[in-house]
Amino acid sequence: MHYSVTVEIELPRERVIALFDNPDNMPKWQPSLLSFKHLDGEAGQVGATSELVYKMGKRDIVMIETITERNLPQTFSGTYQTKGVWNQVANHFAEHDGKTIWTMNTVFKCTGFLRVMAFFMPGMFKKQTTKDMLRFKLFAESQ
Repeated sequence: MHYSVTVEIELPRERVIALFDNPDNMPKWQPSLLSFKHLDGEAGQVGATSELVYKMGKRDIVMIETITERNLPQTFSGTYQTKGVWNQVANHFAEHDGKTIWTMNTVFKCTGFLRVMAFFMPGMFKKQTTKDMLRFKLFAESQ
């Protein structure tokens, strides 16, 4: 499953990237994030891996992030894996009239029950991505 979401942020790209690229800010716009721990490689750079733990309903979901591209301020990409899910995310940041246009291109590959959900309810994934991006927008614009 592939989809894209675009959000316009009322800040210059330089400021957006400073907020986006700081892991300490993640809990401020991702309320379900319980922890973020660097595992291997140079933190924040291509090849680095980190463990993210999210609260999803009553369950804790452990996800491994691997950074696959870092060309900031233009792009930042990575893969996110957990049991039954492989997710590739490519973030693109453009500046227009002092605002930042953030586009996230996402590829999901699921197995088991999640594959069934993705088939019957593909909009659910895009809706969650949109909510996350809008939370970041609100966070960034309030700084």
